[in-house]
Amino acid sequence: MNKSNNTTFLISCFIFSLIVSTVLFVFTYFLNIEYAISLALITLFVSFATSFLFFYFVYQKIIYSRIEQTIYKLKQFNSKKEPDEIYDYTYDTADPIEQLNQEIIRIANERQREVEHLTKLENYRKEYLGNVSHELKTPIFNIQGYISTLIDGGIHDESINVEYLKRADKSVDRMIHIIDDLETISQLESGSLVVDYEKFDISNLCKEVVDQLELVAAKKGIKLELLEENKKAVKVQADKFRIRQVLANLITNSIKYGKDNGLTIIGFKAIGDKVQVNISDNGIGIKEEHLDRLFERFYRVDKGRSREQGGTGLGLSIVKHILEAHEQHISVSSTVGEGTKFTFTLKKA
Repeated sequence: MNKSNNTTFLISCFIFSLIVSTVLFVFTYFLNIEYAISLALITLFVSFATSFLFFYFVYQKIIYSRIEQTIYKLKQFNSKKEPDEIYDYTYDTADPIEQLNQEIIRIANERQREVEHLTKLENYRKEYLGNVSHELKTPIFNIQGYISTLIDGGIHDESINVEYLKRADKSVDRMIHIIDDLETISQLESGSLVVDYEKFDISNLCKEVVDQLELVAAKKGIKLELLEENKKAVKVQADKFRIRQVLANLITNSIKYGKDNGLTIIGFKAIGDKVQVNISDNGIGIKEEHLDRLFERFYRVDKGRSREQGGTGLGLSIVKHILEAHEQHISVSSTVGEGTKFTFTLKKA
């Protein structure tokens, strides 16, 4: 026990003992027997010592045992948490009262952290639902507008009927892309999407994706370049289809936000048992304040421009989840006005 608890406890025992001893002393003193005073004093001493020890041990056994039971129940409550939520906690004292105090403070702090975490999740949920609603609402309203115009007579106007049908079809495609991307993320997060590992040449895959996106890049005058030293075969162990998605998303991203007549460089190098892949551009760059949230679903640095480019806002989130499913990591570095660099790793075959 600490000093304050000790003092309070001993004073309580002393008072109880004094009361009992005084009663016995008075009773003995008024007996009409020889040596009454001596017997009364002896009785006072014995009764005081006896009652003091009695109250001391009874108080400790009953009260402290109940406090220890409370601490035990609190520990049992915490043991029902998930393994990563259980804290390894040791007390600073052997005093059960002080232990209980520390336990209550610790649990209060835990509950505060849980409340903050739940609040954060609730805000994220609201933001996520708002983003999904907005992303789907835009193409739906477009389709509704085009079809209403055609129904109201535009179907007979050859100057707009085919054009409006094409625009409606484009909006349908956008909705399909959003839904497909959401389904992919849900599968990755739930673990229902199984990674199909195979050995393949990352150099050849990079060449295929570059060839596939060259025409898109050419419209902005952007050159896609695979470093000369990376044109040799390098085998990796991964899901080829999913890694193709990763490369296509990152390179497409560099094209969308790259400067006209700019450059996107794809390179990789072996580091131990991993292969590090780098995709860098000399585009507009990203402010540091946005980097931490870049891989969140529907997060956009420039919302207006992003939607004009036709993206769903889910590409980088899919990239992150695919690499996490491979137990690998992706990072990003960027300087405004100079460009952006994405780096991720794959297991070397």
